Amino acid sequence: MSAVRVGMLHTVPLLAADFERLVTDAMPGVDVVHRADPSLLARAREAGVTPDVEADVARHLAALRDAGASAILVTCSSIGGAVDRAATGLDLPVLRVDRPMAVEAVRIASTGTGRIAVLATLSATLQPTSALIEREAERAGVRVTVTSTVVDGAFEARSRGHDAEHDAAVRRAAEAAAGEGGVLVLAQASMARALARNALGVPVLTSPKSGAAALVSVLERGR
Repeated sequence: MSAVRVGMLHTVPLLAADFERLVTDAMPGVDVVHRADPSLLARAREAGVTPDVEADVARHLAALRDAGASAILVTCSSIGGAVDRAATGLDLPVLRVDRPMAVEAVRIASTGTGRIAVLATLSATLQPTSALIEREAERAGVRVTVTSTVVDGAFEARSRGHDAEHDAAVRRAAEAAAGEGGVLVLAQASMARALARNALGVPVLTSPKSGAAALVSVLERGR
């Protein structure tokens, strides 16, 4: 029997190995096909999700389908809207990495303070994830308060190769947000490791583990 094949679309190529490990650890033997296009994030950051970005997202998803993927995970939150629209034309599951995190944030907030703080290092990511959380809250019939903050300087630090500076900036922002209570959401997969060992006293949600788990769940249901 041939291995199950899944596709992943990345805008940060360095995350590909992390996501593949999360999926194959949970489901050994899965064959993962990657496509990486950093220009998607660069263009979304510069001018938003423009028609050319949407066209390229659709092209990448179609290429992964044609490569035999039975499901696709898109690991960039900034292009989430384009992913949702392109997915309607494909006859296979296409998952946004931030959707499981948004659903979980709403669930936790609904049983607590109702407060959800979203942090991102890019404004291009902040709006799509915050809007997704609000849509999921509306779908669940839950009232939540979403606050959104860009971590100043963190993206620029990582762009210069200063990962420790990036992580420190994320931790400072997370500590400040945690002081307000509620649920803390890190909108970008690249932020997850900054809080890997930090206990802040509030639920902290990141997208890599929940996104990969959602993909594995889809594969298991399809068996």
